[in-house]
Amino acid sequence: MSNWIEILPVENAEGLLKEAYDLAKTPAGTVDNVMQIHSQRPHTMVGHLTLYRSVLHHKDNTLPLWFLEAVGVFTSLLNKCEYSFVHHCTNMRRLLKDDIRFVDIEKALRRHAPESAFSGKELALMRYTEKLTISPGKVEATDVEDAKSKGATEGEILEVNQVCAYFCYSNRTINGLGVTLTGDTVGYYKEQQNDQD
Repeated sequence: MSNWIEILPVENAEGLLKEAYDLAKTPAGTVDNVMQIHSQRPHTMVGHLTLYRSVLHHKDNTLPLWFLEAVGVFTSLLNKCEYSFVHHCTNMRRLLKDDIRFVDIEKALRRHAPESAFSGKELALMRYTEKLTISPGKVEATDVEDAKSKGATEGEILEVNQVCAYFCYSNRTINGLGVTLTGDTVGYYKEQQNDQD
């Protein structure tokens, strides 16, 4: 990994750092680089992990997980975060179980043209994601009203808002500290985290 700050190794971790690493382990038993970059301040690793699980993998979310992953993928593309794009595009593909649809979505998001793969509520939520990522100060009540008029509930709008906001945070952590994919196992996650409040 070619990160720009020192990472304290998982194998030598003790105390709070070991606890944080144990909490952050993937189903494969590894700790992704996006979590390891927090090793100098384990409490931020725990905070990052808690936020990630609560906004993307909580059992009370109602939007399909593949769509929430698509929101994260689009946010990461707009933020030019290759790390998150690769991880979450892989997750989206596995969840969709439809390679033709996946290719259409990936192409549309890469071109910043969600209208070529989405319609109705999904398209309104993707447009909201784009504006919230690129120019958050320009988001207006009409953006939310548009999503509602297309059938999105207020809870679904909040889910998209939080996933987009999380990825903006994570993308800036990754891009700002030089985190790369080197050594990561891409695409592992738990479909639902049931241990969240």
